[in-house]
Amino acid sequence: MRQFIVSGWDGVMNLDRNPLRHIPDLQVRHLILQILAWMWCITFSLFFSSWYVFGISVVAHFVLILAIVVTVATFVSTERMYRFKEGYHSTNRGRGSVIYRGTDGSVYKVKLPDNDPGGEHD
Repeated sequence: MRQFIVSGWDGVMNLDRNPLRHIPDLQVRHLILQILAWMWCITFSLFFSSWYVFGISVVAHFVLILAIVVTVATFVSTERMYRFKEGYHSTNRGRGSVIYRGTDGSVYKVKLPDNDPGGEHD
């Protein structure tokens, strides 16, 4: 029974398993999920014959799905930007060298390696 519930949930709500996974644009997926959610809101509110139930259901579905989409989009964009799987990298490091001052007061520039990920010394 537990497996049936989990597979049913994944078939509808898991964007990696449901038919919406073939849509590459996350915003289009979100729009389609919203339309489907509103369709089910209308269906259940007509079943219970109440526009009050419809309003609560629409708001609840919108907030729930929006929160899920914002969370997933944040995780995906963060993973792309910071590439945590590859280790820490400063994003868009703009300089290729560091300027130091010697013990005698003279200023000199040290070029950073091309494959240096940046980090604390940036």
